[in-house]
Amino acid sequence: MTSKIHPTAIVDADARLHPSVEVGPYTVIGPGVEIGENTWIGPHVVLRGPLKIGRDNRIFQFSSIGEISQDKTARYEDATSVEIGNGNTIREYVTIQRGTLKDTGVTRVGNDNWIMANVHIAHDCVVGSHTILANGTTLAGHITIEDYAGLGGYTLVHQFCRIGAHAFTGGGTVVLRDLPPFVIAEGQPARPRGINSEGLKRRGFTAEQIDQIKDAYKLIYMSGAIMAEVKEKLAEMAKTSEHAGQTLHFIETSKRSLSR
Repeated sequence: MTSKIHPTAIVDADARLHPSVEVGPYTVIGPGVEIGENTWIGPHVVLRGPLKIGRDNRIFQFSSIGEISQDKTARYEDATSVEIGNGNTIREYVTIQRGTLKDTGVTRVGNDNWIMANVHIAHDCVVGSHTILANGTTLAGHITIEDYAGLGGYTLVHQFCRIGAHAFTGGGTVVLRDLPPFVIAEGQPARPRGINSEGLKRRGFTAEQIDQIKDAYKLIYMSGAIMAEVKEKLAEMAKTSEHAGQTLHFIETSKRSLSR
């Protein structure tokens, strides 16, 4: 382990690093930090525990992960933490902060995410896997980003919002309500603009599946039906389309209502 840690780095004796972990110059790793195999930590990174980082991650310079949240009620002694999975790329100046006692107490990031420079992930957020968070994206507290979602540069997401799987936002979008799966949105505030057809094609969705998702989108946003009618018709569509069922489940579990 010692041969892969730069001599100017400061690694607390209570931190647990796999022997294959590489740590760059002037990085500070505190007690309670666990890092899995083949993870690379660049220079000038600050990691504060309780923090678990999996294997095969790349964390670039000037990132701060595991710091106490900016919620005014948060205290260093609180039993809160950050958990990060495997295969993530975390670029320059990214901040990922601990959860709070108001929620689960854990901020979570899944696997194979591409998190670009200057992204902020606040307390109690849950980021799934295979997401892309472009430069300057800011997540307020208690946000859920589902798998394969893509957020354009400088997207701002209001606290407690959910972004559905495979959804996509344009640059500078302000998300104030839940954004269902598969939907593209842009604007301030966010407005739906269609479905993420190109992203779905790249991920192997068939033409029939994409047409079914389009039908669900038209029902929600273009039919003029009230939400009770939308749910009823989606339930009927879900008998032959798992993606209509996925959209229905998202709507039924939404706490902030939809961007509609």
